[in-house]
Amino acid sequence: MMWQFVKYSFATVFGLFLFLFISLLIVVGVGSVVSSSDSEYEVKDNSILKLDFNRPIVENASIEDSPLSDIPNPFFSNTDKLGLIQVLSALERARVDPNIKGIYLDVSFPLAGYAQLSEIRNALSKFKESKKFIYAYANSYSEKGYYLASVADKVYLNPAGILDFNGISVQYMFFKRAFDKLEIEPLVFRVGQYKSAVEPFLREDMSPENRMQTLSFIQSINTQIFKEISLSRNMSTDRLNTIADSLQAMDPAKAQQAGLLSLGYWDEFEGQLRLATKKKPKEELNYVKLADYLKAKNPIAEVEGTAKIAVLVAEGEIVGTRGGEGTIGSDDFVKELRKLRDNKSVKAIVLRIDSPGGSSLASDIMWREILLAKKVKPVIASMSTYAASGGYYMAMGTDVIVAQPTTITGSIGIFAQWLNLDNFFKNKLGITQDHVNTHAHSNFLSSPSTLTDFEKSVVQRMVDQGYESFTSKAAAGRKMSLARLKSIAGGRVWTGVQAKQIGLVDELGGLNRAIEIAADRARIRPASYKVQVYPKAKSFVDELVSSAFSESSMQERFVKEHMPWTKSIWELDRMKKREGFLALMPYMIELD
Repeated sequence: MMWQFVKYSFATVFGLFLFLFISLLIVVGVGSVVSSSDSEYEVKDNSILKLDFNRPIVENASIEDSPLSDIPNPFFSNTDKLGLIQVLSALERARVDPNIKGIYLDVSFPLAGYAQLSEIRNALSKFKESKKFIYAYANSYSEKGYYLASVADKVYLNPAGILDFNGISVQYMFFKRAFDKLEIEPLVFRVGQYKSAVEPFLREDMSPENRMQTLSFIQSINTQIFKEISLSRNMSTDRLNTIADSLQAMDPAKAQQAGLLSLGYWDEFEGQLRLATKKKPKEELNYVKLADYLKAKNPIAEVEGTAKIAVLVAEGEIVGTRGGEGTIGSDDFVKELRKLRDNKSVKAIVLRIDSPGGSSLASDIMWREILLAKKVKPVIASMSTYAASGGYYMAMGTDVIVAQPTTITGSIGIFAQWLNLDNFFKNKLGITQDHVNTHAHSNFLSSPSTLTDFEKSVVQRMVDQGYESFTSKAAAGRKMSLARLKSIAGGRVWTGVQAKQIGLVDELGGLNRAIEIAADRARIRPASYKVQVYPKAKSFVDELVSSAFSESSMQERFVKEHMPWTKSIWELDRMKKREGFLALMPYMIELD
């Protein structure tokens, strides 16, 4: 028996080493392929820039294409991401590039927030000022896909396809009944009637306050996107609302009749592209992918001199002092910010925020460092899809806050949550526990048990103090009275346009507008500075290595891919791992 154990143990260890060795060979091999493709790309005359937005869109990503993007596996994360900053750069180049005659948009189901899509859409509108064409084609369009495509000169849909155009919906998931069945008691401590991130644990539906604020911000977003579609498609918003309410767009023929798009098969669409580029019927079109285009010679002359505007990207949930893939850790953020603060060639800093918040401790640490950096050079906040709760905590320390009209921000509030698992362990699993203390509260917040009334009062007092600190600092940053700030706080979520009206945001605009403000504050002449993004986007190989050897990442990817209904379980797992009290917006919002 002992020999069998040793034999199987050795086989297991050997198998693991073999897997790691093979994985390393794959990484090295793919890395060499990627490296070999780094040479300058030559853009042919009369080319069409092809923009494929059917991928996850993040703020900053490597321009390398992923050779593994079409290979389903549980070992590697999706490295085929699209960087918003890279898209904006390509559009600015293409606008003045004589070799680019137009753009083909492939935008069925973009995986991005409305604020990010607004940023791209505005850049596409600016591109159209060059009198070059933009054509869009898809077999089907999601609501977000059509919003982006609607800026095009011509929008084509497969005659057998579907256009999802029926307004915005928000979906929340609630755990109360499951907790009741499992005899799990959630203990929640919060400040603010709108701090609804805790509602999934306490209710079976939305509170009236949460329903009101949710309806308010999705109506604000919907009004903005319908306004933009109205201008692009030359039809009234009333007409768009009628189409959405009656589900007319679900029928392709009616969508065409309404003027939303044109119907055509792929060959017919390519025929239109040939006409636009003056190509003969059987002549090949010159498509250029984003990754290749960004490797081509930049048609915009490089700025001389050393002056820089630094764009520091803070993206993801604020998980604590130590971050990870797709999250923000205050240690990493502070390290980058201090480098930029002390760098003499960096004249101003633009803090690009895309975060729903998270750890209040980490948020406060970063806020403090932002204040210190602001004493040395201008610091401007640029809000992306989310800059809420802890995300707003970061922004409120800057000199100027710039947001998109559809940005989700505010949610100024603090909460804490605790799960009493005593009855779950005892009655459902047959597990009991006991403990020995040296003092009256030695096991305070260290055991998944109930809290005494005194202990609950201690936690609530700490949450109250955290809220007072948050609101006081926000009021000072926004230069308004504490009473005024509290009247718009309470955990309530606002859109960028609403936040501008109530004073939480200074200006509406995108990243480029924030950079312009930063240069003006630093007294740098236009076109006399370089823009550099920090931290540097991970290369494909770096992404591959970090994801391939992360056990938790592998487990989560495998389960989510094959059992998507477990999303709520992973949210609960994340809840357990969060540090301290939370400045977090409702974290399971899905805008459909």
